[in-house]
Amino acid sequence: MKEKYYISTAIAYTSGKPHIGNTYEVILADAIARFKRAQGYDVYFQTGTDEHGEKIELKAKEAGVTPQEYVDKVAGTIRSIWDKMNTSYDRFVRTTDKKHEEEVQKIFKKMYDQGDIYLGEYKGLYCTPCESFWTESQLVDGKCPDCGREVKEAKEEAYFFKLSKYQDRLVEYIESHPDFIQPESRKNEMLNNFIKPGLQDLCVSRTSFSWGIPVDFDPKHVVYVWLDALTNYITNIGYDPDTPTEEFQKYWPADLHLIGKDIIRFHTIYWPCFLWSLGLDLPKKVFGHPWLLTNNDKIGKSRGNAIYADDLADLFGVDAVRYYVLHEIPFANDGNLTYELMIERYNSDLANILGNLVNRTISMDKKYFDGVVPEMGTMEDLDEDLKDTVSKAITKTIDAMENLRVADAIDAVFEIFRRSNKYIDETTPWTLAKEGKIERLQTVIYHLLESIRIGAILLHSFLPETSEKIYQQLNTDKTDFESIYQFGSLESGKAVHDPEPLFARIDKEKFLEGLNQ
Repeated sequence: MKEKYYISTAIAYTSGKPHIGNTYEVILADAIARFKRAQGYDVYFQTGTDEHGEKIELKAKEAGVTPQEYVDKVAGTIRSIWDKMNTSYDRFVRTTDKKHEEEVQKIFKKMYDQGDIYLGEYKGLYCTPCESFWTESQLVDGKCPDCGREVKEAKEEAYFFKLSKYQDRLVEYIESHPDFIQPESRKNEMLNNFIKPGLQDLCVSRTSFSWGIPVDFDPKHVVYVWLDALTNYITNIGYDPDTPTEEFQKYWPADLHLIGKDIIRFHTIYWPCFLWSLGLDLPKKVFGHPWLLTNNDKIGKSRGNAIYADDLADLFGVDAVRYYVLHEIPFANDGNLTYELMIERYNSDLANILGNLVNRTISMDKKYFDGVVPEMGTMEDLDEDLKDTVSKAITKTIDAMENLRVADAIDAVFEIFRRSNKYIDETTPWTLAKEGKIERLQTVIYHLLESIRIGAILLHSFLPETSEKIYQQLNTDKTDFESIYQFGSLESGKAVHDPEPLFARIDKEKFLEGLNQ
């Protein structure tokens, strides 16, 4: 039996088309999921859409359509972008799915029956875009602390979840499970700013709008956003309060919830308490990833600076976009995206370091050995040094991925390509050919081809299309992860295919000129 690995993204809110910052999350999750699959795990990768709430009801009304029609259209757009970015999710879930709605009603009733949910009245300050209630002291300059917009006074009958009941247990759990919240700065923020000062019971139903899952025993109420949205992680793998399925028992608890740092509070305070109320284990890890900014400013439609993944993919190609967002957003710090930076990274890393290496190496094999992969001949210290770099890069990549440091993993892979380029300059194959040192030349070309093959296997989780193109040019089926540990697996005597450019250099000035026209 393969070891299971369940990874999820947050479900995207269907208020509109997701920008590149939203899309980064599903690309990041995809890279992790692909890497785990390559290592032999039984991966289950879930993503999807969050489709209820007052904001959706208002947006649908403005558009002159029903809420269901509105979310159907937006969910379709979101899924098409996830597909365009070549993300390998196993299930795309929607909170309007009938099965999810039925399970949420059962979950609500179970919590109510055991006394964790009670009826009360909510008076507070409400932010419609964030669908969050705030106290006066939580506001920043009198506005919503999350989005900076105006809040309004709200008063209505509501059901509440006894969050306060679980406060001590939550503090104890987080302090005794140091890896539960990553990175550590987010853990400290949750404990010191939100949990230890005291948890208030949580509003989990609303009566002032109707676009939501009805509370079946009190239908004027609809289940409020976080109880509906967060439970998607269990309802879609077969959780049922009465009879959990085999699939649920196989995959739960999740190994990783991958979410934006702005919603870590809901995933590390509300969600654990909901799970304990249901008698379930907590996910093993919640990673609040940093944001992608543009010109060092938060991306958003309301700011007029939204950039979309599908538009970027049309301009640069899918793998170039994947490379940029995965490489340029470090583990704990926000990344920055501009067209200028994108072009610079594209030209320096993808066109020069990687594309040029593959093209040069295959062209030399064509020129010197009629395109046949040569046998290894005489060995020298330079060859051992290259092999040592490859070996270390494999270890570094795996270690970095184990710790969710995806940008560091990509850097480790590119160490192979950088060292290979340097190896060409050190060995000067053209001089070896001129001097008739054929055995030595065989070794050099073989080492280059083999280093590229191993690098391409490690790169596959991040740039799958590019790796496939490299395999095709090398004409190799030695692409399984295990084969990276055996330097020399590339078959000698087999013909490579014609070299084709992987990434054509971009003329920055012309490109930006065309963009502004």
